Amino acid sequence: MEPWIDYTLPSELVAQEPLRNRADARLMVIDRARASIKHHHIRDLPSLLGPGDRLVFNNTKVIPAGLRGVRTETGGRWQGLFLGTQGADWKIVCKTRGKLQPPESVTLHDREGRAALQLWLLEQLADGEWLARPDTQMAPLELLSQIGRVPLPPYIRGGNMVDSDTESYQTVFAKSPGAVAAPTAGLHFTHDLLRAMERSGVSFSAVTLHVGRGTFRPIDADDLDQHPMHTEWSELSATAANEINASRQRGERVIAVGTTVTRVLETVAALPSDNGTLTSWQGETDLFIRPPHAFQAMDALLTNFHFPRTTLLLLVQAFGGTELMQRAYQEAVQEEYRFYSFGDAMLIT
Repeated sequence: MEPWIDYTLPSELVAQEPLRNRADARLMVIDRARASIKHHHIRDLPSLLGPGDRLVFNNTKVIPAGLRGVRTETGGRWQGLFLGTQGADWKIVCKTRGKLQPPESVTLHDREGRAALQLWLLEQLADGEWLARPDTQMAPLELLSQIGRVPLPPYIRGGNMVDSDTESYQTVFAKSPGAVAAPTAGLHFTHDLLRAMERSGVSFSAVTLHVGRGTFRPIDADDLDQHPMHTEWSELSATAANEINASRQRGERVIAVGTTVTRVLETVAALPSDNGTLTSWQGETDLFIRPPHAFQAMDALLTNFHFPRTTLLLLVQAFGGTELMQRAYQEAVQEEYRFYSFGDAMLIT
């Protein structure tokens, strides 16, 4: 069966706000062996999971990478996204009316709309990126903490943050700064829920993958082999590798919380190994998981509902099966599940 990459979603099902209690999100439970679909809530996880199950989270932390300002000479509105550094300079993407002429100055505004500093656009790079230099010696993350905005995707309120987003668009286990989008499956968890699952005998491990802007890039190519797969920095620590190896050796389930965790685990599982176990690793991954991918490092997947024509939708099909995932998405629309970053989730076992 050919991969399924498109579906129609009513716009009203795209979640614009998080639930007051994250654990109240709905959870579609999909059993691959039985080809069955059942409906629960995230708060039911302590009874759905049990002794020996190991949840693997992504502990990346979303940085306030959204930039707003004006073109210094014309006053035209400008907005950008901080992607990282290259030496002493910044790598960004940006948009404005008209054509930018490097070297051109942008006046960055703080979150109150006040002029904060100048950012010089030096050189246009590939894939719409720019090399830029702020007129300050302040460390990028320190500066962004003062003037940056939560980098909400454009389908949530047009990308315009409110103060509560600084908490709601961050997982409770966020630790390692570097993401420009949240690992959304992790947004459902609360400290109380984690404690309840721990009492049920569930264990936890953490990996890191800094979610990049390419995660939402639509598939435009008719031939999937021609799709330019984005790269993201990730890490599997020796501690996490040992924990996951021990669980698998005992025949216990390893449950990836999100497509980002899946990408890390399957990247490392594909590395040469004497005995098929995971080892510590860090680096850039460009792994494109799509049917028919043979999964080696995980037994279940907890994930949100994904955009059509994206690599994330293909990853979920590779794990759950194309026909079953089509059924699941159709049922999610019929049952009016909430979609995308602030939306509901599915657990595929």
